[in-house]
This record gives sequence, structure tokens and C-alpha cells, in this order.
Amino acid sequence: MNAVNALDPSPVAGQLTLRVLSALLREDVLGLRTRSVPADRADGRWLTLAEHAIALPVAEEGFQSEYAARLPLLEHDGDRLTGLDAILAALAGLADPEDRDGWTAFAEECRQTLATMELHDHVRGEVQTALADLYGPDPAHWTGLAAALGQDTLAAHLDHPVYPTARGRSGLSEPQLRSYAPEFHPAFELRWLAVPAGAVHRHGGQPLPTWWPTPAWLGLDLDGDGDGDGDGDGDGDGGWLTLPVHPLSVGRPLDEALAALGLTGRAVLAERPYLTVVPTLSMRTVAVAEDPACHLKLPLATATLGLKNRRTIKPGVLPDGAAGQRLLETVIGLEPRFAATVLHADEQCYLETGHELLAVLLRRYPAELGETVTVPLASLLAPAPGGRLVVDHLADRFYDGDPLALYDAFLALLFDWQTTLFRYGIALESHQQNTSLVLDRAGGRTRLRLLYKDNDGPRINGPRLAAELGDLAPEPTEFDDHARMFGDTDRPLTDLFTTITGHLCSASLAFGLAAHGRAGLDDTLALLRKRLAEAVDRLGPAGEPLRAAVLDAERLPVKAMVTAGTLLSKQRSGAADINKHYTSGPNYLRSPGVTPPGATR
Repeated sequence: MNAVNALDPSPVAGQLTLRVLSALLREDVLGLRTRSVPADRADGRWLTLAEHAIALPVAEEGFQSEYAARLPLLEHDGDRLTGLDAILAALAGLADPEDRDGWTAFAEECRQTLATMELHDHVRGEVQTALADLYGPDPAHWTGLAAALGQDTLAAHLDHPVYPTARGRSGLSEPQLRSYAPEFHPAFELRWLAVPAGAVHRHGGQPLPTWWPTPAWLGLDLDGDGDGDGDGDGDGDGGWLTLPVHPLSVGRPLDEALAALGLTGRAVLAERPYLTVVPTLSMRTVAVAEDPACHLKLPLATATLGLKNRRTIKPGVLPDGAAGQRLLETVIGLEPRFAATVLHADEQCYLETGHELLAVLLRRYPAELGETVTVPLASLLAPAPGGRLVVDHLADRFYDGDPLALYDAFLALLFDWQTTLFRYGIALESHQQNTSLVLDRAGGRTRLRLLYKDNDGPRINGPRLAAELGDLAPEPTEFDDHARMFGDTDRPLTDLFTTITGHLCSASLAFGLAAHGRAGLDDTLALLRKRLAEAVDRLGPAGEPLRAAVLDAERLPVKAMVTAGTLLSKQRSGAADINKHYTSGPNYLRSPGVTPPGATR
């Protein structure tokens, strides 16, 4: 047997190779999962796919797939391929010719991600030192919304629970990453565009913040009304609205957007930047440094979590987020126990032009977060300054040093809220980036709350919603994308509940806590099953679809994000929504499961 390519030159490269191979196996690319045959060799188990003359060394995994890759290599025609470029080239050669472009794009995505991961490895120590200097050494005492941005930075150094190349950002250079990406915790100033008021739709009754600039404030002398007719009948600034523009969108992307809207020569880009901001975990959303309760969600001409997952803001998304927030507030009005425990960012104020690169959401956070510790779920397993995990620090301060007690309190509230929404016919795409823990001490006791944002992608059972809300139920047409959001069955809801609330928000922590030795996997999964079963039981008959599809199902839906996001066209994958395209995996809720590598039972 020949060895092709040297072993991956760094632990980071090996880690990425393992994640990519595991994702391809999980998504059954080329039949790796369903058409392969297990075989035990001297070094362990392999999956052999005879039709393609390939074999993959695997270990039991049990989270979203029975197996995961255990070595960063692939055997093909008797050769052992150990470099990711060589592995992907071999697999691409076996793919349908129609899909070769997708494989080429994925290989480039992997190269970009590897460079980013190596950069993270190089700077992580200095970034953590800088965060400790800014906010203190203990993230459990990072109170207030400015310090919460440090939690986002810690989370940005972690991998996504599903997508293997999530740390890569299409087309961005190292200087651009250092200047604008959350993992470096930079501060920078925005660019601003003056647009004729008639070309901008503004939604939301609240006035814009006092720091929102007028054209004159930006140094622009605009005497006309901006309508391009040259009659000068406008009232100066009153005929214009200013839009913030991310510096990465200035240049060709912005020029093309203005041309598409017929605004070339009419909209005016201010020469000087203004308003210092800090990127959040999503990168395209930035916090205003002088007013961190205000975040600006801005379109970016890049992609993450797949080549097709562009970080622009498509027309209709912001209205859908606003409508989603109003719907959730209606539910809370009928379920008052959540008024004190489930918080929502206000997403009613936005400006859009009809182009995906010219829009902005002004997100306002609740005032009561000023003295709390606000932590996205995505950062709980991240190393903090000093090396311990964020969850360790939070457990020390709020739960007598017991991470499992924190996890238990989180599960109880999470499942109570999300199953209640299911009873109303609602499932949220509230993944680990859009869901945060809010922790403080009230009356000498720990208080845990949940904070949500980005409610633009729910799935709704229309008949169930109408039956529960009656006259309070919104018309489907309040949502721009109502054709995809609304249906008359529970299946889209149980799929979304499983993949988001189940896999990403709760089970990833169960397996992660076990992998880090904070608790046994049997204990974390037993707790997960118990709390979910209790919440489903409280629903009575309305909970039976969740029980059947989640607790008792033989297999669970699993996101197939590589397939839908990069490898295949939408025509080939059949994915109407690349974030809701599924394969299947084992049900770790139905049985005790298996121990992943590095976990304790």
C-alpha cells in the first residue's frame, strides 16, 4: 500500500480533515454512510465502500451520526491519502460531473478555513490577554453589553457543532479578518451613504438614536431633494436618509448595488468614516461602541456556512424578523410566566431599499441587561483567559461550581419555552448564536433568563396557530416569506425543533460537557431526556407529535449543510432552504448512546 502526501503538517490541519470527513460521512456524500460496510482491522474499525474503492477509518460517535472519522486520512485504490486537498480531489473525481464545481468550491472553502484556523491558533493567546485587560480575568464577571462582546470573541474561536468549515469566510484576506472579524475583537468605523428618502423604506415607530448622522453631519452638502430632477425643491437633509455601510461592502459590491437600484450618481458615499463599532459573533452585526445596547445588522458580500449562504440581507428578511418578534410577544402575553424569564431584542426598526446589500436593522437590547452577564450558548464551551472553559467560570459564580447544575437550569427553561411555542404551532430557528443566557443575582439567588434575536426563520403550523391564538393570530401575509414559513402539518416544526433546539442548543452541550470531562455522557443525556420529556408531558395531547418525532423516533433529522450549502446546486439537492435541508442520524434521546472520543461516561 502506498502513502500519498505527507501526514497533515499541523494538528490544526488534522483537526479540519477529521471534521470534513466526518461531515461528508454524516451527510452520506457518495453513499459513504448508507452503502459502506464496516470492517474491523488491526487498528480499529473502517467503513469500506467497494463501488468507489474507498475506505475510511471511523470510531463510534452517536451524536448526529453513528460514526465519525478517527484518523485524518482516506484510503482510495489502495493508497492512503492524508492531505485534505488530495482527499477532496479523489472524492471529487468520484462525484457526478455536474457536481465538480461544487467540489472545487468546497476545496477552496477548506483552504480558507485552514488558513483562518491557523491564524486563530497563532493569535488566541494575545486575544485572550487583551480581553482580560479590557474586561477582567473572569468572564463570569463580564457584566453589561459592552463586555458581552468579549463572550462573542471567545465563541468565534470555536468550531460550529455541524458545519466543518464554519470559521472560514469566503474571499476575505488576513488583514480584513484582523480588522473586521469578531475573533480579533477589533473596533472600526462605519461608512455612510446618503440616499434619496424616496428610495428607502423605513419601518419602526421609535426615533433613530441621537448618534445617527444627517448628511450635513457627515460633511455632505446636499441642497437638492435627492430625486434627481434638479429642481432643488427639497429641504436639504430632509430629503435624504443615511444608511450605514460595512467597510467590506464599499467598492465594487456597493457600486453594483447602486447601479441595480438606479442610484448611481444619486446616492452619495461620505468620504469620512463615522461611528466606532465592534463586531458581534455574526460579524455582519456590529455593536455601537458608545451605545452597546444598539446593534446594527449590515449586509456583507461574503459567505459563511457554505458558498451559497451569503451574508447579505435579502429583501423581506427584516420584515419577517419584526413580524416574528411580534408573534412571540403575543405568545408571552398569553403565557405570563415567560415575561420575566424570556427576553427579546427589539427588531422593529429597519431601513431597506429592495437590494440585499443596502439595508440595515437597528436592533435594540433590553435595558435590564446592563448589570447582567450575557453569554451566547456558542461560547459556553470556549476556553476563557487562563484556559478554563466559560461554563466553568459561570458555574463557579452562579451554581456552586457545578456545570451540570447550570446545564440543568438552562434545559428546564429552554424546553419549557420551546415546547410551549410548539403548542402554539411555532418552531424557531433560534440556534446557539441567536440564543443567550442572561445571568445575575436577584435577592441573593441566581436568576437565569434567555435572550433571543433574529426571529426571521420560523416554521408555523397555521391551523394550530389560529386555533390557539384566535383573533390574535397574525395573517400569514404579515410574513414576506409566508409560503415557506406556514404549513398545515407539524413535520417542519418537529424537524426544526430537533435540529436547532435539540442538536445545536442542548445536545451539543451534553456531548461537549462530557468530552471535556465535566460530566459523564450518560448523566448529561439522561438529564436532557428527562427535562425534554417533562416539558412534552406538560403539553398533554398537543405534545404527542414532539414525543413521536423526537423522544421516541428511531432516527432524527440532521442538517445536511455541506451538501446543500456548497457541494450541490439547489436543483441537484432539492433544498428549498439550505439551512433546513436534512439527512438523518441516530436518536441519542431514545437510548443511552455511545461515548464519543475523549468523553467520560
